Amino acid sequence: MKIGIIGVGQIGKIHLQTYQSISGVEVVGIAGRDPKKTEKVAKDYNIPFWTINLHELLAIKDIDAVSICLHNNLHQPATLEALKAGKHVFCEKPMAGTYHDALMMYETAKRTEKKLSIQLSSLFTNETKAAKKIIEKGLLGHTYFACSAGFRRRGRPFVDGYGSPSFVQLSQAGGGALYDVGVYHIANILYLLNNPIPLRISGKTYQEVPIDPNHYRESGFDVEEFAVGLVHLEGGMALNIVEAWAANLDQFGGSYMLGSKGGLRLKPFGFFHSIQEMDINSVIDLESFGYRLHNVCNSGIAYDGPQQHWIEALRGNIPLLPTAEIALTTMLISEGIYLSNKLGREVTAEDVIKLSKSTANPI
Repeated sequence: MKIGIIGVGQIGKIHLQTYQSISGVEVVGIAGRDPKKTEKVAKDYNIPFWTINLHELLAIKDIDAVSICLHNNLHQPATLEALKAGKHVFCEKPMAGTYHDALMMYETAKRTEKKLSIQLSSLFTNETKAAKKIIEKGLLGHTYFACSAGFRRRGRPFVDGYGSPSFVQLSQAGGGALYDVGVYHIANILYLLNNPIPLRISGKTYQEVPIDPNHYRESGFDVEEFAVGLVHLEGGMALNIVEAWAANLDQFGGSYMLGSKGGLRLKPFGFFHSIQEMDINSVIDLESFGYRLHNVCNSGIAYDGPQQHWIEALRGNIPLLPTAEIALTTMLISEGIYLSNKLGREVTAEDVIKLSKSTANPI
């Protein structure tokens, strides 16, 4: 399996290292924007070909698939070029800068009959695997409410001491906390609920916690650090969302789901149900669960992580999880929160679809 990587910054290097750890996978070429940095990465990782022109990379016939590790507003144009060049595409989260752009990616993949997967690492944790089995066994009963929660006391890129300014600039990132980390938590819940259709969305976003003045001026910070939302889903379900890059609190508690027969929380993992008059709080040994998945169920590496899963799906060994569909719904919900905040009212899914515009930057 021969792979190309587009974007060789911090995330691109992680993709590269992961691919090089998988047997039978070869990264044969990389494309970056800075020639010196791109050449250095090629030398450091023994990559035979490097370029600053992604079209030169996509012209290599031997490449089966590419990883796209660019800023959010570049996901759409790079993905479209790769799909049209006949490559399967594994793209970083979020899917794009807007729902409009994400939908173009999804529809182009369908039209070109190429695989498209989005990096959603939260789907491959032992917590998510255990939750999925509990739900599939019917132990929650009728699921009617879920909460997607993510918390950082102080974790805003650049202004809190890590990462580059592009992560907090609307022109590059398309959004803030929702797009950076909220996507993992929202997508996780959608996956466990079998990706239900959003009907109506309300939300608010904030930037309230003080920032060092020098860092603020350097950053161009114009995205949200905190977001909340309420989503009405098909089947009478509701999804509450709270996501913080910065919040003056000790914790929110992890994402959770409530059903008529039981409930579960993802982190710290717990399963809660009642038998007659007894309320039971179950603690599950996730380490032994993971061990048995490998050594009893013989799952191999296919569900160890998003890239391992991607490669096994490309090889035809397993069906590809619907990460593109889940990521597309996540985009719809996230943009719905932004639109609701802008308009000061609840919005419908149709409002988001109608009003969403492209924010893709030239590639």
